[in-house]
Amino acid sequence: MASNINPNNIDGAYPVAGQDNNSQGFRDNFTNIKLNFQYAEDEINDLDSKVLLKAPLEGQASLNNNMNEQVIYNAQIRDFSATRVAISQTSGSIAIDYATGHYQTINTTGSISLSFTNWPTSGLYAWVRVQINITNAAYTVTLPSAVSRGINNLQGYDSATRAITFAQTGYYVLEFTTSTGNGAITVEDLSRNVDPIFLPSSEDLADGADVSLATTASYFSTSAAETAQLNAGYNGQIKTLMAYSVTGGNMVITVANAGWKSSGTGTITFSSRGAACTMQYINSKWFCIGNNGAAFA
Repeated sequence: MASNINPNNIDGAYPVAGQDNNSQGFRDNFTNIKLNFQYAEDEINDLDSKVLLKAPLEGQASLNNNMNEQVIYNAQIRDFSATRVAISQTSGSIAIDYATGHYQTINTTGSISLSFTNWPTSGLYAWVRVQINITNAAYTVTLPSAVSRGINNLQGYDSATRAITFAQTGYYVLEFTTSTGNGAITVEDLSRNVDPIFLPSSEDLADGADVSLATTASYFSTSAAETAQLNAGYNGQIKTLMAYSVTGGNMVITVANAGWKSSGTGTITFSSRGAACTMQYINSKWFCIGNNGAAFA
C-alpha cells in the first residue's frame, strides 16, 4: 500500500533562529506532525491486522496468522511441516475437525465411527490424513455416507455397513480429500496394498461368522454342522474358501449376490476335508472360478 505519511509537509527550517517567527508556521507544523502521526497509527494498525508475522508483536498475547482463505502464489516452500492432532477419544463416534490440523492420530480401544467437520467451502481442495492404531483385529472403522469415492478400491470395506475390517493389528493411514465441502469425500488407504488378490493373509472362519473381506483365504474345521455368511465384496476381489477338516457336520456358507442364481443369495456346502472353491466378485456378483468338491445351490 502507498503510505499517506508526508514528511515534506513539515518545515524543518522553521522556526528561524534569531528572528520573530509567525505563529501560523508553528500551527502548520504541529498540525502536519499530528496528521502524520495519525496516518502512522492507522497504517500500523492495518498492517497488524493483515500481515504475516514470525512472532507476536509487542503487547499481543498470541500470534494470529489466519489468512482467511486468501491466495498465496508463486512461492517457494522449504522445511514445511503440518500440525499433528492427537485425538484423545479412542472408541465410538469420533469427529475429525479439519480446522485443527492435516494429520490426526487415533489409538483405538474399540470400534470407531468417523465424521468430519469444518471442511473449507465447496470449490477449494482439502485433505486430511488420519493415522489409526488398530489394537485389536476385531475393531472396525465405519465411514460416514459422505465418503463416497475411492471405496471400491478400499481393502476390507463393506458397502452395506460402511465399515472397514482389518486382518491384523497395527497402524493404518487413511487420507480423505474433497473439493465439495462435506458433499463428496474421497478415501485412500495409504498403508495397505489396494489389490486384495495378492494379500498373504487368511482367517480361521468361526461358526455363524461373516467371511472376512480383508483376507484372501478363509478356512474352517467342523465337528458339528456350521454356517457362515459371505457378504457383498468389491469388483475384482478374489476370495478362497476351504474345508481344513470336516468330521461331524457340513459347513454351509450363504453367499450374497450369488452369480449362479438369477438374483439374491445362494449357498455353498462343504462336506469333506479338502473341499474348496475360489470366488471372484464381478459386476456386483460372486462367481465361482474354481471348485474342488464344494456343492452350489
